[in-house]
Amino acid sequence: MTHLVYPGALHTRFQHAIGAMHLMSMALETLIYKGVEITDEEQEAALIAILLHDIGHGPFSHSLEHTLIEHVPHELLSSLLIDRLNQEFNGQLDLAKEIFEGKYPRNFLHQLVASQLDTDRMDYLIRDSFFTGVSEGVISFDRIIKMLDVVDDFLVVESKGIYSVEKFLIARRLMYWQVYFHKAVVAAEQMLIQALKRAKYISQTRRLFATPALQHFLVNKVNRENLFGSSQHMDRFTELDDSDILASMKNWVKDSDKVLSLLCERLMSRNLFKTYIRDTPISAQQLKSIRETACTIFGCDMEEASYLVIQQQVFNSAYDLSLDNIKILEKTGELKDIVEASDLSNLEAIGQRVEKYFLTFPKELDFVTKQI
Repeated sequence: MTHLVYPGALHTRFQHAIGAMHLMSMALETLIYKGVEITDEEQEAALIAILLHDIGHGPFSHSLEHTLIEHVPHELLSSLLIDRLNQEFNGQLDLAKEIFEGKYPRNFLHQLVASQLDTDRMDYLIRDSFFTGVSEGVISFDRIIKMLDVVDDFLVVESKGIYSVEKFLIARRLMYWQVYFHKAVVAAEQMLIQALKRAKYISQTRRLFATPALQHFLVNKVNRENLFGSSQHMDRFTELDDSDILASMKNWVKDSDKVLSLLCERLMSRNLFKTYIRDTPISAQQLKSIRETACTIFGCDMEEASYLVIQQQVFNSAYDLSLDNIKILEKTGELKDIVEASDLSNLEAIGQRVEKYFLTFPKELDFVTKQI
């Protein structure tokens, strides 16, 4: 929903997948030039792995990741779809799947697909920065790629590239809080999520208009427990895209359910809810009080008000110290963590997990929330 704040952000995940594949080819060429032995089969498999790394994303990608199929991350869905493709190609994607899942012994190939300095992140940062016009996201991806090397099957960065890596981490932090977690983007995403949740709730008692693919997920509860029991769930999932959601929501604007209608009408007309960002959550009593006011204003009950007044916790760390660290290869041959090797005093702070609490609600409730 970022395009509602940054109108240029209409690029697709397909473009991102192609871009990440291009960066992967550049990285592989760099490593081979530096003497790293990579077979033709490994090159092909790594390119396939990055091309398919996001294939498990559904409509509106991260926004609805746990709404249509509950508690199943897109990485697992990607793995399931790669399995399907592998069957169609008679096992020719075996190696690509191993690299994607991190099961192949040569770990650096998986790191190029999914790590704290992978071709996925490099592409979406530069791509999202370009299309949103937010210059803080610009990174020197070509410089980073040229500085890559491999030591004991672990991806490392030559010390000459340390400043480019520092900029990469800082850019990632800024893009998250300025773009991905922009309060208006968060509000739009919550309106979308709550509309789908309300539609699923209503669909248990009466049939709503929806495309056949979306109808499947409205009337059936699909989660980790039953996803593997039937191929029908994944069949329907692969038929879904943004147009299924938008076409259905345009119809729901006139639905008799006041909550569903309100959410869809305001989202379709860009009359977005407000979002306050807080360092601490509001209390359960305060949340109840706001929802009671919503009941009065919108003529709904407390259960219905829970779709209109939402508190959520979000967190971000540009560099997770608990994961595979970014290693800097010093001229002496010593390997150092980027935090240890960097002379930036604030780089260690980037590794700290930042938690925020977002309170999203219709504008009519602004006078109530200001009293908190």
